[in-house]
Amino acid sequence: MRDHCANGVRHSLLLLAMAGLALLPVVTQASEEDPWESFNRPIFVFNDTLDTYALKPLARGYQAVTPQFLEDGIGNVFANLGEVGNFANNTLQGKLHDAGVDTARFLINTTVGVAGFFDVARHAGLQRNDEDFGQTLGAWGVSSGPYLMLPFFGPSSPRDASGLAVDSLHSFYGAIDHVPTRNTTRAVDVVDTRADLLSAEKVISGDKYLFIRNAYLQNREFKVQDGQVEDDF
Repeated sequence: MRDHCANGVRHSLLLLAMAGLALLPVVTQASEEDPWESFNRPIFVFNDTLDTYALKPLARGYQAVTPQFLEDGIGNVFANLGEVGNFANNTLQGKLHDAGVDTARFLINTTVGVAGFFDVARHAGLQRNDEDFGQTLGAWGVSSGPYLMLPFFGPSSPRDASGLAVDSLHSFYGAIDHVPTRNTTRAVDVVDTRADLLSAEKVISGDKYLFIRNAYLQNREFKVQDGQVEDDF
């Protein structure tokens, strides 16, 4: 029964990804014009309210009671598990050297680094890549489409939303059969990630929606082009 449900979820995610890709030819390139702003802003308000009254307090509490070395270690464990996605997307983009680095990092940190708790590979000169299927689609020449704010997930685009669905198919969460364990692990991942972003809020100025939108668009273009972009925003 569990396998049947899991297959159903995977099938739904694939349909979502296909539907998102089908929209790409008919939408315009993402820009500051933000043609979907009337839709995006209410979603942003919803996300920001949820963050203000639920996620941010949890992140602050987590950071207050968690020693720095433990918080760093937990973040390293999740990052190590994410090397599988980095490897897959670097391979799909033809960046075989980076895929080799991903493999080496995973093997070193999983063993010597105690299941990834310590980022030993970084000290050996192997810097972590940050790849996802949205970047892979961009490397293949797929336009991002207009800026899109997703409920719960935050800033995105039609291309990146499709990539998010595909990335979830090889997520390590799917390998955790015990539902309470899977949900607890996911919750810790979300709270730990949010805690890492607390300090970044200090740089936000002016219209928060516009600031986050522009920062997201610049960051995604930078990642898709591997840093070889002009500042067009």
